[in-house]
Amino acid sequence: MSSRQTIIGRVTQLAKANINALLDQAEDPQKTLDQLIRDYANNIAEAEEAVAATIGNLRLMEQDHREDVDTAKEWGVKALAASRKADELRAGGQTAEADRFDDLAKVALGRQLQSEKEAKTAEPTIAAQTEVVQKLRTGLDRMKTKLGELRTKRDELVARAGSARVQNRMTDAVRSVDVLDPTSELSRFEDKVRREEARALGGQELAASSLDAQFEQLEALGDSAEIEARLAALKG
Repeated sequence: MSSRQTIIGRVTQLAKANINALLDQAEDPQKTLDQLIRDYANNIAEAEEAVAATIGNLRLMEQDHREDVDTAKEWGVKALAASRKADELRAGGQTAEADRFDDLAKVALGRQLQSEKEAKTAEPTIAAQTEVVQKLRTGLDRMKTKLGELRTKRDELVARAGSARVQNRMTDAVRSVDVLDPTSELSRFEDKVRREEARALGGQELAASSLDAQFEQLEALGDSAEIEARLAALKG
């Protein structure tokens, strides 16, 4: 198997590859995509070189074929000219000279036959090379399309992975300040604030109760003074 046939096989195989199936089976889809992209890019480069070389050889063969066809026509023209000259000489009684031109016509016809054989021999090879070029071009087109799909999928996957990482970080951040979590920093801080608030309320109540007692004493003194005043009025 030639290297070009091997490349055709790889191109055809890669072009038919089921990307989604490969990704479903992969442990790390992003790494698999990166490797596939490298494989496709490398094989496309090799296939492009093979196409260029095959096309170059094909054009040379086609050029040689055209030259053989043209040469065969030229020898046919020369053979006809020599044969007509021989006929003219023979009609004029110049038999020996006529035979010489007939011999030249035979030589020209032999060259014509050789050129035709060479042209005919090259035709199957030209057809085969044309088919190879067509297959390579078709495979290349498919691979380039697949390569574009791979790159799009890779970009989508990277974007999804990035989004997932951001979401996970946000979730972790929310968990770290979960007010329902008794071990969270926020919960401990809230408990401390509530204890401080409770102590303040207790102090306020204590202060209020002390103040109320003083006013009650003051009111009691006022009542005693009023009673004494009223008693003095009665006596007066």
